[in-house]
Amino acid sequence: MKTIVILLAVSFVAVLGDEEGHEKWKQIKEECINESGVDPAVIEKAKKGEPDDNDEKLACFDTCILMKFGTLKENGEVDWDKVQEHMLKRNKSPEEFNRVRSECANVVLGISQDEEVAFHCKIICYIQLSKFNEALQLIVKTPKLATNLEFEKGYCLYRLNQVSEALKVIENVQNPSLKIKELKAQILYRLEKYEECFAVYRDIIKNSNDEYEEERETNLAAVLANLAIEGSDLEVPPLREHTYELTYNAACRLLAQGNGDYKAILAEAEKKLRTAEKMCKEGLEEDGVSEEEIENELGVIRVQLGYCLQLQGREKEAHALYTAALKAKPDDIALVAVASNNLVCLNKDQNVFDSKKRMKSATHESLEHKLTTKQRRNIAYNQCLLAFYTDQGEQCHQLCNNLAKDCIILVADAMFIKAVQLSKEGKPKEAAKLLIEHAIGEKELSMKLASVQVLLSQDERKDAIAILENLNERDRSLPGIVGALVTLHLADNDRERASIALKNAVAYYKKNKETTENLGELWRQAANFYLRGGELKIAADILQELVDASPSDTKTLAQLVVAYVQFCPTKAQSLSKRLPPLHDLAETTDVDALESSNWVIGTKVVKKKIEPSPGKVVSDVIQKKHKKRKRKGKLPKNYDPSIMPDPERWLPRHERSGFRKKRDRRNRDAAMKGTQGAATGASDLYDITKMPANAKPSPNPRHSSAVETSGPRQQQRKVQQKKKKKGSKW
Repeated sequence: MKTIVILLAVSFVAVLGDEEGHEKWKQIKEECINESGVDPAVIEKAKKGEPDDNDEKLACFDTCILMKFGTLKENGEVDWDKVQEHMLKRNKSPEEFNRVRSECANVVLGISQDEEVAFHCKIICYIQLSKFNEALQLIVKTPKLATNLEFEKGYCLYRLNQVSEALKVIENVQNPSLKIKELKAQILYRLEKYEECFAVYRDIIKNSNDEYEEERETNLAAVLANLAIEGSDLEVPPLREHTYELTYNAACRLLAQGNGDYKAILAEAEKKLRTAEKMCKEGLEEDGVSEEEIENELGVIRVQLGYCLQLQGREKEAHALYTAALKAKPDDIALVAVASNNLVCLNKDQNVFDSKKRMKSATHESLEHKLTTKQRRNIAYNQCLLAFYTDQGEQCHQLCNNLAKDCIILVADAMFIKAVQLSKEGKPKEAAKLLIEHAIGEKELSMKLASVQVLLSQDERKDAIAILENLNERDRSLPGIVGALVTLHLADNDRERASIALKNAVAYYKKNKETTENLGELWRQAANFYLRGGELKIAADILQELVDASPSDTKTLAQLVVAYVQFCPTKAQSLSKRLPPLHDLAETTDVDALESSNWVIGTKVVKKKIEPSPGKVVSDVIQKKHKKRKRKGKLPKNYDPSIMPDPERWLPRHERSGFRKKRDRRNRDAAMKGTQGAATGASDLYDITKMPANAKPSPNPRHSSAVETSGPRQQQRKVQQKKKKKGSKW
């Protein structure tokens, strides 16, 4: 009977509002009183929380009220959605609805603390009011009434970001209901256990048939997109694309694949994203959604479209989409973080001020539970790079250490950035040591080669050679590594060790029979090495191996003939017969091209093509280039070779050391007396009329040996030159 009290309370609340609602309530109240035969005084007592437990007429009255308002389900439970709908029609806010619902629960709990339905109602009210912590504490404190509230407890833990604990609660439920399965799927998605999540959604879709089928299919499409990002080889079913959400998720899945013709996949993803954008805008406009909400929904699609264009190299278009999305100031902080991070990537080492501002938005504390692990990892990596580009050495070291600590998968990448920063600070040995320490697994070769580069930049050849020689046998035998070792040994004039490096690499490929292309490349490197060193017999043996491996290679055969000519002419003669005849060579050779080549004719003779004229035979005429005769410089008539020319003769007069500015007419008779306040003897020093004849001019500042730092430059005004008179000479 006490459960009916809450129904009665809700029935009173559901009709509160305008006068029309009151009139309707009065009408329905009179009808239900007549139908149930209940005493109005009993109703007033029930409103005060003093119901008669044995009055069945009151229960009939309450049921009648709820049924006439359409707020009672067939199973006897209150349809809270209908109640909220009634309240919203009467301008009641959702907060008011949740407050009233909570008050209804308190009415019943005030009568009996053992009422499970009222307790459940109060927990739901806390959840509706987003008071998840209060709801969870109430469940924990009252285990007797919370025996069947696993879903509510798991949901509260999920919303409080205690996802692992929520999963434990849900997994302990025997024979879980549909809503518990859906909550489990959401928890697994948050934990990024996509394969398990896929299995749960597949089971839900298979065993359900209601109005939420489309929503579940959309969630399944999101799971499939994340499976593609992780590179899962799980067989997945094809999904429909009749809504913008499904089309968007299909595009995300294509972007994550990147197999086969990558350009074609990106083009298809772009097409789907543009379709999703159009469908979203048209669909939401038809539903009467506000412009602001439409822009928020479109922002997600447009940022993903920008990412697609960025992968295609269309960076300007991508930049415009990211900037437009951020200018709209979306409510989704995850969207802001992704767009900001992608803009930082586009800026690279340019526009660092803007990048620092964007990175601040991408690393906000509240994003911890909004982004996936991969997204947070990439943002942290980009933050390290930005600190490196902005010359924030200390911060760069700290961020790299944090990244290595939080993301084990990016330890090598973080230490690589830190090593480059150390090298930038002039600490190459520390940088090389750090790279060697973290050269593990797949990154081993790249990290060691980076350390070699750092050492070579400081001319530390011996340490670099030691690292290359300590590589494992397979990496040490790669053609590029062998070439580097040979070059470094030759730089140290150590041909013997260079030869050993080549022989060891060839022996490795012979022994393991790996990639004949690498073996052939090494044979050629070895042959060229011994030919340059004059060791013709060894070079001939190597070339013979190459010729035996590919008899149709005429280039190698010709090299072998040239090598044998030096010490075994008879063998060279016999091998030369296998070379193609000259007339075959002549057929495939462009004689005209050879004749027109500078190395044949010489630099002084060129081939001049004469344009054909009607009635005349065309001919090629070889003409010599006319060498321009150098004209001797003219000297003035009064030139005396014994006198040294004035070194300042090319300078403008006002810049010469002996230049005197014209004095003012008003003071032309007065002698120059030096600076104001100078001593009497000092005036003679500055009086040019009293300067001795043998005095030397002051040194020209332009020829001073002191080096000055280059300061700000100003554009110099050009001095207008006087025109020379006709007939004037030097």
